[in-house]
Amino acid sequence: MTRIAILDPMSGIAGDMCLGALLDCGLPESFVRELPQTLGIADIGVQITRVSRGQIACSKVDFTIPPQPHGRHLKHIKAIVDATPAPASVKEKANRCFTLITECEAAIHGTTVERVHLHEVGSVDAILDIVGTIWGLEQLGVEHVYCGTIPLGDGFVDTQHGRMAVPTAATLRLLEGLPVRPGPEGSGELVTPTGAALVRVLSEGPPPAEFVVQRSGFGAGTKDFKDRANALRIWIAEVEAKTADGTIVVLAADLDDATGEEVAALAERLRTAGALDVVLLSTVMKKGRPGVRIEVLADPAHADSLEAQLLTESSSIGVRRYAAQRRVLPRERVVVEVLGQEVALKVVTRPDGQRTAKPEADDVARAAAALQKSWREVADAALEAWRR
Repeated sequence: MTRIAILDPMSGIAGDMCLGALLDCGLPESFVRELPQTLGIADIGVQITRVSRGQIACSKVDFTIPPQPHGRHLKHIKAIVDATPAPASVKEKANRCFTLITECEAAIHGTTVERVHLHEVGSVDAILDIVGTIWGLEQLGVEHVYCGTIPLGDGFVDTQHGRMAVPTAATLRLLEGLPVRPGPEGSGELVTPTGAALVRVLSEGPPPAEFVVQRSGFGAGTKDFKDRANALRIWIAEVEAKTADGTIVVLAADLDDATGEEVAALAERLRTAGALDVVLLSTVMKKGRPGVRIEVLADPAHADSLEAQLLTESSSIGVRRYAAQRRVLPRERVVVEVLGQEVALKVVTRPDGQRTAKPEADDVARAAAALQKSWREVADAALEAWRR
C-alpha cells in the first residue's frame, strides 16, 4: 500500500492551516513546537490550540515572532532553508516553493528574480509554514499529495503593495493550471501565496478514484465565519501500490515559434499540473523549419485539463491525442548518507528480480558542492552505500 495525503481546501488554503490539519492527522505536537529551534530561528514562540470553526473542532498553529527584516530576497530565504537539518527532499521542495513565488512576483512587477524583495512570504512564519508542512508530510510517511478544487474567495486584501483584489496577482499566477472556483461571496482572501505555492509544488492533481482513509484532520484559518467552517481538511489515506501499468493518454503538439526557455517552462508547468511525464523532441516542420514536439503522458482522468493547458499556454492550434498501453517497473525511493550528506536513489526491480539504483542528480550535485568532490565521486559513493 502507498500512503497519500488529500488536501480538501473547502475554505481555501494557507500554510498555517496545513500545519494545523497535519497535527490533527497525527503529526506530533513536539515536531511543531521544536520547529523554530530545529530550523535555527531564534526567539519564536509556538502556540497550538483547539478552536471551533463552523462547529468543527480544529487545530490552530500560531507563531509569535519578534521584529524581523523588512522582507527578504530569495537568496536569503534559500540560505535559511539550506542551513536546516531537514532532509534534502524537503529542502528541494521548500526552495521550489519560494522560487516559484519569487518568479511570479518578478513577472508581475516587471523586474528580475534577484531584485524581488519578498514581504509577507519572506517572513519567518512563512518559512516555518512551508518547511514545516513539507517536512510534516514526510514525517507522516506520505509519498504522494493530491488536491481538490480550490475556492478563491472575493473582495480585497491589504498588502505591502497596497490594497489588491482577491486573489492577488501573485496567488492567481501560482494557481495557474490548478482547478479553482470563485467565491464564496463575502469570504475575502481564502488562498495565500504560501498556500498556493504548497499546492503547486506538492499536488499531483485531483485525488484518485479510490482510496482507503486512515486519518483525517482540520486546520483552522484565522477568520471565523458564522455560516461555514473556515478550515482546511486533510485526509491521510492508502492506495494499492500499483505498478502504474495500463492505459494512458498521449498528448502531442508541434511548435516552431517558441524559444527554448518558453518550451522548458511549459513542460515544467505541465508536470506540476499532473502530467505523468513530458518529453521534448526535435522535429522538422513545414518548409524545413526546425521545431519541437511536446509529448505529454497523462492519466486519463487528467487528460482533458492538460490538453486545455497545452492549448492555452502554447502557440499550438491543435493537439494530437491517442491512448497507449504502458508497463512500469516497481520502484521505490531510498535515502543514503555520503559523508554527512543525504542522497536519494531511485531503486527499480527488474522483471528477473534484479534491483538497480540510480542516484537523484540534484541530490548528487548538492552533495558534491558541499563536499567539494566531483559529481561522479558522490554518485559512486551513494551507490556503494546502497549496496551495503
